Amino acid sequence: MGSSMDKKVQILSPAGNLAKLKIALAYGADAVYGGVSHFSLRTRAGKEFSYEDFAEGVRYAHALGKKVFVTINGFPFNNQLKLLESHILKMADLAPDAFIVAAPGVVRLAKKLAPQIPIHLSTQANVLNVLDAEVFYEMGVKRIVAARELSLKDAREIKKHLPDLELEIFVHGSMCFAFSGRCLISALQSGRVPNRGSCANDCRFDYEYFVRDEASDSLVKFNGKELFVKNPDNGVMMRLEEQEGLGTHIFNSKDLNLSAHIKEILDSGAVDALKIEGRTKSHYYAAITARAYRATVDDYYRGELDSSFYAFELNTLKNRGFTDGYIISRPYEKNTTQNHLTAISEGSYQVNAEVLEGGEFALCKHTIRVGESKEIVLPFGAHVECGQSELGEIYEEEIEQGGQKRLVKKMRFDKILTQDGKELESIHSGNVNAFKLPLPLPPFSFLRQEIVE
Repeated sequence: MGSSMDKKVQILSPAGNLAKLKIALAYGADAVYGGVSHFSLRTRAGKEFSYEDFAEGVRYAHALGKKVFVTINGFPFNNQLKLLESHILKMADLAPDAFIVAAPGVVRLAKKLAPQIPIHLSTQANVLNVLDAEVFYEMGVKRIVAARELSLKDAREIKKHLPDLELEIFVHGSMCFAFSGRCLISALQSGRVPNRGSCANDCRFDYEYFVRDEASDSLVKFNGKELFVKNPDNGVMMRLEEQEGLGTHIFNSKDLNLSAHIKEILDSGAVDALKIEGRTKSHYYAAITARAYRATVDDYYRGELDSSFYAFELNTLKNRGFTDGYIISRPYEKNTTQNHLTAISEGSYQVNAEVLEGGEFALCKHTIRVGESKEIVLPFGAHVECGQSELGEIYEEEIEQGGQKRLVKKMRFDKILTQDGKELESIHSGNVNAFKLPLPLPPFSFLRQEIVE
């Protein structure tokens, strides 16, 4: 068993800030991507990364033999071109492993100003076919991040015609209601432009139904039980569901999750990199997505896939429900890609604490009380021994996860001491003081508990 490629597929994780960069790499990512300025999508994530932090991130990744790709994938206006030039030169000085670029003009500018930096074409360019791929390949693009709407069949065709062109696909994260980024809803309603990194996610909003009252000639809340829209040309009916007090979500896409299709994807031999979306998501998200897909890919090459484990781990993350998108099925072949009930992200586990880099202290993310035990989540390949101290114990327990019995390590707290020496009966997320662990854990470990309804 194994891919037809000579090298393993690359796992690429989002790095919204320096901490997420380090966490993603610790949990198994081969490379990370992120940016500094408003030329990078997303703008919100770019604000979390200073130039100095990003430079440190590049050095940190390279010391581990990992890679960093710089996102310069916004669409600039004319009055920003001089600023863009200086930004490209400044980022090139950091010696990143690639620029991720969306606009053809910026591709050419980057090749001119920094020919030593490989160019990866952003998914914002929406490449779906051989013709477009060939144009960008001839411009010097080394890798294309395919549109999320690409099918595996079309990926094979592109690879067949352009075997030296690397193909990267999204395997996990938020989905865009439109062709990736090609949406005007946010710009029209909020003045925030998706293609420039400031999407307001209007597709996730709660929308309520109103009808015009003929007597008062004003809009009033619709109180009927069911409401439908109908296309008079083809007769298609769509039921609009509204939850009391929550509205409806007619544009809200479920989150992408292709963990169950890794074998098909890698068997195709067409895909060189698997990309995880989520620069604005949590530290725990950066960790678990990297670890789950690292495990999936490594298991694939060993010939022993355990789909229940990947599914379980990814379900511990906050999500809007999962879909396998369009890589396997065409959009019209199914109607399960939208979540019409809620845009609220929910997961099966709650993070209680995040272990700091030193390994001896952690920050509380959710209540921990004396006498309680929490499951330990370790970076990829890390191990911890059982043991005991006056503060508590690390022990092993068999529990059911994802329908299977699994051995997990747990940490019990017999005493809670903050870094400044205070003893507490419980510690809560509002407490910004680090607390001492009963025994050291690998840096970037997490403590978590199952959410019981």
